[in-house]
Amino acid sequence: MRAKVRLFVEQPLGAAQPVPLTREQAHYLFGVMRMSVGGLVALFNGRDGEWQAQVAEAGKRGGILVCREQSQPQSTPPDLWLLFAPIKKARTDFIVEKAAEMGVRRIIPVQTAYTNSERIRQDRLQAHAIEAAEQCGGVFVPEVAELTKLDRVLSDWNTARSIAFCDEALAGESGRLPDAPGPWAILIGPEGGFSDAERTRLRAMDHTSAISLGPRILRADTAAVAALTVWQSTLGDWA
Repeated sequence: MRAKVRLFVEQPLGAAQPVPLTREQAHYLFGVMRMSVGGLVALFNGRDGEWQAQVAEAGKRGGILVCREQSQPQSTPPDLWLLFAPIKKARTDFIVEKAAEMGVRRIIPVQTAYTNSERIRQDRLQAHAIEAAEQCGGVFVPEVAELTKLDRVLSDWNTARSIAFCDEALAGESGRLPDAPGPWAILIGPEGGFSDAERTRLRAMDHTSAISLGPRILRADTAAVAALTVWQSTLGDWA
């Protein structure tokens, strides 16, 4: 019998390993989900795969789970990063959640010339990535980096990683994703698009490809999902 509730934890996981719960985790399992001693919970920590664990102690402020057997080995998604310019709060949350669900290794919010948001809550976005991994059955949680200026990101870029920059100026034109192996990153611009200077710099980089996402200009959150779908179905683990 497999557990219906999944929970991300920080502790190591292994046979007979006890896992103490935080107050928040105990509240979720025993207060919200109404679980009790003997109940099953699927645990993962991003390192040791997924383990079926049983509730050994249950309380309002804590509890203990004990790992019984591994139900899924550890796996890592393809080496794909997502760079995006933060937009409105709910839509930024959506981008992070979908990126985690769709198999991204790292999420980097970038500040561009036309980015509307000048700050993010990195801890809150990381929590959204964890929740998405819990819901989708994954055993890997992507890192959500702090907001960084695009100029700095590009200046420090490792040229072994290709960039697919989704250029809204190519809507309706050709500009497909190159069938090139190796690590990749997808770059999504802000609601106002890329500036002329940013577009010129990106096009001048040898490891960067400007791509089109179809005949229409997409909203930033839609563009992120569309671009990840194209990459995963062409070069990723959907191919």
